[in-house]
Amino acid sequence: MKPILEISGISKQFKLFHRGLPYLSMRDKIIDIFRSREEVEQFWALRDVSFSVNRGDSVGIIGRNGAGKSTLLKILSRITPPTTGSIICRGTLASLLEVGTGFHQELSGRENIYMNGSILGMKKTEIDRRFDEIVDFSGTEKFLDTPLKHYSSGMQLRLAFAVAAHLESEILIIDEVLAVGDAEFQKKCIRKMEDVTGQGRTLLFVSHNLPTLKAICRTGVLLGEGKLVAQGSIDEVIDIYSQFHRSQELITNSIHYYQPHIKVHEVVINGSATNSVIVDNDRLHIRTTVEFMKRTNFELDVHFKKQELPVASYANFVNHEVEQFEPGIYDLNYEIRLPALRSGKYRLDLFFTEPFASWFAVSENIIEVDVINGHHHTFLNNANLKWGTTLLEGSMSRHKRTS
Repeated sequence: MKPILEISGISKQFKLFHRGLPYLSMRDKIIDIFRSREEVEQFWALRDVSFSVNRGDSVGIIGRNGAGKSTLLKILSRITPPTTGSIICRGTLASLLEVGTGFHQELSGRENIYMNGSILGMKKTEIDRRFDEIVDFSGTEKFLDTPLKHYSSGMQLRLAFAVAAHLESEILIIDEVLAVGDAEFQKKCIRKMEDVTGQGRTLLFVSHNLPTLKAICRTGVLLGEGKLVAQGSIDEVIDIYSQFHRSQELITNSIHYYQPHIKVHEVVINGSATNSVIVDNDRLHIRTTVEFMKRTNFELDVHFKKQELPVASYANFVNHEVEQFEPGIYDLNYEIRLPALRSGKYRLDLFFTEPFASWFAVSENIIEVDVINGHHHTFLNNANLKWGTTLLEGSMSRHKRTS
């Protein structure tokens, strides 16, 4: 059986103007004729991207901001044409790329359901048959005859997703629009996408939420700087993505020593020995190898920061007696449970210390943590938790090397 989608050598070029575009006046149009070509830069958002999607596949498309994900989806949805390359689509296609796409602000919710369904290629009888399900899923029944311009962005998202997911297109394309919805609606959307794939329909889903991608998608496509980096199972592609964007600077190279009593030989955080760490399961696993030159009372303090403000801290002496180490080299493993942090960038500082006494060594303002979990009702907004006072729970195990 032939693939339902064949993407062959897709490239997309945009023009970047480094000065403001002229106003639509005769004077500016004449001046624009003599503009230097150096003021226009050719930018390739996609370069020679090729892959195929089989019927019934659920494909997660991942990559950093600016990798070309949304441009690819707009080309697949025929919103914008490619500069080069071709696409063969062997099925009806529905897409949800941005809040309000394919909707008219002056029309009511009811009218927009029929208009959007028609744009997606559905007959009126098909829309009639699914109309009640769409309205029930979106939760907009009370506002059905209200112009869309009076809807909140969340209400527009509910309606748009309900239309795209319930009309029986063979291919459903969804960009990262679920971030607009509340947590309960996100759960409904995820369940619906699982139903879509269970019905044998094809799904292309762009998201930065790696656990959600793992739950919904079987295969993955990784884009980087407009190029296809990897394609395969979703687990393999996510692993490549995690390694692809990590800095090559080792954490151990960033440690500043205050005392000569210890030497930190290795630090690995969630599998990364570099200063770029990904957290996608509310767990922080720190493995470090420390050499003690003399008998030492020791603890590792871990501090999360957001925009230079303290968020939460871990110190192993809180749950245990002060750890004393005889001279030697030790492998230390820390398992730390994190609160429901909002997805985003954080800083992680490590303090190798003698409890209540002094620092031995510090890695500060170097380690960047990328938290990816999609929580929106998060501990950062919880009035019961104060900045910098939340102590994280965890455990530490130790092993002394014999040679």
